[in-house]
Amino acid sequence: MLYGITAAATALLLTALLSAALRAPALRLRLVERRRQRDVPLSGGIAVALVTGLVVGAGEWLGVAPPADGTPGVLVAAGAVALLGLVDDVWRLRRRVLAAGTGVAAACVVPYGETGVGTGLLAVGWVVAVVFGLRGLDHADGLAGTAGVVAAFGVAACAAVEVMDGVAGLMSVLAAALTGFLLHNWHPARVALGSCGSMSAGFVIAVGAVYARAGFGVGESAGVLFALTALVGADAVLVLGTRRLGGRGVLRSGPDHLAHRLRRLGLTAPGATLLLGTGALSGMLVGVLAHAGRIGAGALWWVAGGALVVVFALSRVPVYGPRRSVSPQVNGPLRVRNG
Repeated sequence: MLYGITAAATALLLTALLSAALRAPALRLRLVERRRQRDVPLSGGIAVALVTGLVVGAGEWLGVAPPADGTPGVLVAAGAVALLGLVDDVWRLRRRVLAAGTGVAAACVVPYGETGVGTGLLAVGWVVAVVFGLRGLDHADGLAGTAGVVAAFGVAACAAVEVMDGVAGLMSVLAAALTGFLLHNWHPARVALGSCGSMSAGFVIAVGAVYARAGFGVGESAGVLFALTALVGADAVLVLGTRRLGGRGVLRSGPDHLAHRLRRLGLTAPGATLLLGTGALSGMLVGVLAHAGRIGAGALWWVAGGALVVVFALSRVPVYGPRRSVSPQVNGPLRVRNG
């Protein structure tokens, strides 16, 4: 207990300090993203990844951390994903490269002995989906950090139920690091996660959830995993569905996420984040209670149904704008009149 409190407090403080300290160098190196007509440095993601690894690693090196439960391998794989994300922040890699790298890292740490090969491969796909889903939430101030904190606490609770102290400790440290980051990321954001932070955090959360649910039935596990990351899943379904139905490329960015649509309805940026964070917290609590056996698995259907209702309702909010009409003279063959 004392180690957990100390590690979490240390992670929160160090991340808050490091995020601020790296802000000026990130601006000088142009490691930024354009957000609402201003440059936001991506120093927060580097701070979260570094502090999480250092705090957990220091605890194990000093011999005060709980049993590892496979966390060293997860940290190494998450570090590789963080480096991949950092390269993307600098040079903008293709999404297929990010997906392939994340998938390889996940395949190296999934516990096939408990899940089996088939279910393990499904888990790899789910890890990649969560990583990209959390990365997609980093467009709005405070949203990705809030979703990460909620999901990390949920996975920590599920791991604690299974007496997986190593996984629970890792999730607690990550949640604390993300909280320290949020001190600088709340609207108006002074730093952002970037691919480095969002991908590594999503990777740790997703793999930790797989560890906690390993050995359970596939159907119920799918419901629990979705409930733990309901905000990430709902946003991904909304974006991919509306882009597909709207005839847009699914990889083409646009102001069509949950937060964008809530802003169109008149909510402020902090208001949209708080509302979505409350929804994420509700889903997470249902997932934890279902995992612990305190409520029936049928309650998970309410989370899925509620998410679908939100997705359908917000999909009706116009965000793309009317398409430009093209003159038939432009589409037709060019005619030249002589004389």
